[in-house]
Amino acid sequence: MSEKSNLSSRRKFLGDAAAIGALGALGVGAVVSSCERRPAYVAPFFPDQAPDGPVLRAGVIGCGGRGTGAAINFFKAGPNLEIGALGDVFQHRLNRCRDQLRRRQGIEVPDQNCFTGFDAYKRVIESDVDYIILCEPPFFRPRSFEAAIRARKHVFMEKPVAVDPVGLRSVLATGRMAESAGLNVAAGTQRRHQRDYVKTFEQVKNGMIGDLVSANCYWNQSKLWHVNREEGWTDMEAMLRDWPNWCWLSGDHIVEQHVHNIDVVNWFFEKHPVKALGFGARHRRPTGDQYDFFSVDYVYDDNSHMHSMCRQIDGCTNNVSELIFGTKGYTNARNQIWDNDGNLIWEYQYPLGDDGQPTDHVAVSPYDQTHINLVTAIRTGNYMNETRHVSESVMTAIMGRVSAYTGLETNWDEMMRSAMKLGPENLEMGPVDIPAVPPTPGTAPA
Repeated sequence: MSEKSNLSSRRKFLGDAAAIGALGALGVGAVVSSCERRPAYVAPFFPDQAPDGPVLRAGVIGCGGRGTGAAINFFKAGPNLEIGALGDVFQHRLNRCRDQLRRRQGIEVPDQNCFTGFDAYKRVIESDVDYIILCEPPFFRPRSFEAAIRARKHVFMEKPVAVDPVGLRSVLATGRMAESAGLNVAAGTQRRHQRDYVKTFEQVKNGMIGDLVSANCYWNQSKLWHVNREEGWTDMEAMLRDWPNWCWLSGDHIVEQHVHNIDVVNWFFEKHPVKALGFGARHRRPTGDQYDFFSVDYVYDDNSHMHSMCRQIDGCTNNVSELIFGTKGYTNARNQIWDNDGNLIWEYQYPLGDDGQPTDHVAVSPYDQTHINLVTAIRTGNYMNETRHVSESVMTAIMGRVSAYTGLETNWDEMMRSAMKLGPENLEMGPVDIPAVPPTPGTAPA
C-alpha cells in the first residue's frame, strides 16, 4: 500500500472510530475487515429492560391518550421508575389519565402534584421530577421543551416537535442546549426503536439493495376523531378539545401523523429532501381547517425521489407502510428485502410464541423500547439526543404541507429561514381569530 493510500486509510479509520464512539450508547459498533473495505454497520443492541439505578421520577405534560400511554411505557421500562407529576390544560383529561394509571399500573399521583391550566407545564417541570414526558398538542412543544431543558430535565417528546418553522428552529436550538448540558432527549418516532426496522436498516446500510434511488411512504387511514363544539365553550376551549383538526395545534395530519413514515425514509436515506411539490384537499372533515389528504413529491439532493401519501377519510382503502428502492432490490423497511426480480432475499426473524411458532411482532414494543433506551442512556452515561433527526423529519412534513396549501414548490433553505408562526399570540380561554377555512392552492400564501 502506498504512503498516500496508507494516510487516506488512516484518516478513514479515525473517522469511523469517531462515529462508532458517538453511537456507542446502546451497543452500536462496526467490524473493520481490511483497509480496502468499509466497516460493516452493526445495528444497535436494545436491552429488554433498562438497568437498575437511583429513582427516576417522570412528570407528564399533556394527559390525553398518548400522554397516558407514554407514562405507562416509561413506568414499565425498568426498576425504580415513578410518575411524580401530571399536568394538562383540562381537569377532565388529567382525571382520566390519573384514573387509568391507578387502575392499570397501581400508580398513585397525589393531588398536590396534579396541575391544570395553561401554566401546568411550568408547575410539572418545577416539581420534584427528573424526566419530562411531553405529549400536549404539538403547538406547545417548543415552549415546553425549552422550559424542561432550562430546568435541567431529561426529555421524551412526542412527535411532531413543532407545527411551523419558527417553532422548529426553537426546538433545534433547545436540542443543542440539551447536548451542552448532557441532558438526554428521545423522540416519539418510535420506528427507530423498533427491532425489525432497525435490523432491516442494517441490511440496507450494508448494501443489500444497492444505492437508494426512490421511496414511497403511506399513512392512509379512516377518519381520526373530532369533537363538536358545545354551548358555552370559548373558541380556545373548542379548538383545544378538537386539536387534531386545527393546523395551528397539530400541524395538519401530514405533520402530526404521517411524519412517522417520512421519518423512516429520511432515516434510511440518511438525509432530508431539499424540495417538495404537493397537493391536497378537504372533502369530508367536519371540524377544523385542515385537509383530508396530501400527495407530495419530495426530491433529495442527488435527485432521488420520495412519494408521500396520506389520507384520513372513511370508506377508502387503507395503507400504512413504506417502500424503499435501490439499484439491486427493494425493501418494505420493516422486515423483508427483495431483489429486482421480486425474489425474497432476507426476512427478519421474529421471536417464537408459546406455541413454538414465529410471532408477527418484535419482542419489546417500540413504545416501551424508546423509554427503555432513554432510561438506559441516563443510567449508563451513554448520551442520546434525537432532536435533530425528528426535527428534520418534521420540517420535511411542514415543507410538503406548505406546498400543498399554496400549490407552489417549496425548498428546504427557504423553509428553514421562514418567519411562519402559527397560532394566536394570547393563550387564554377566549376568542381566537382563526377561521375554519382550509387553504386554497394558487390563491394565497399558507
